[in-house]
Amino acid sequence: MISGKVSPDREATIDLDVSGPSQQPQRTEVVIDTGFNGYLTLPKKRIHDLRLPFVGNRRATLGDGNVVILDVYLATVSWHGHEREVLALQSDGGPLIGMSLLAGSRVTLDVVAGGAVRIDELPGTGRVS
Repeated sequence: MISGKVSPDREATIDLDVSGPSQQPQRTEVVIDTGFNGYLTLPKKRIHDLRLPFVGNRRATLGDGNVVILDVYLATVSWHGHEREVLALQSDGGPLIGMSLLAGSRVTLDVVAGGAVRIDELPGTGRVS
């Protein structure tokens, strides 16, 4: 189980260990964004600090409808007790996790300031890669 909290601004957050090749994981507070269908977004500074390898570019449609080209990097995260390699998009905003990382999980929220956030792995999903 992964746990977190709801912020006073009603954002569901968790702490996620993120690392690059041969790097120590850095604990990163991320916001759960169910409108984002990717895995992870990180700011440029965090990507630089982790020395994440660049893997290309991707076209993305933002929440406001604007289409942008974002740099894509390879990151390793600790997810349900397993290390997973995921694509991390460089963004100007704060770190987010999206529906691709949440796939195979149950998300439960107590939507009050300081409320519980709980992410459980669904049985039989086999989502370890």
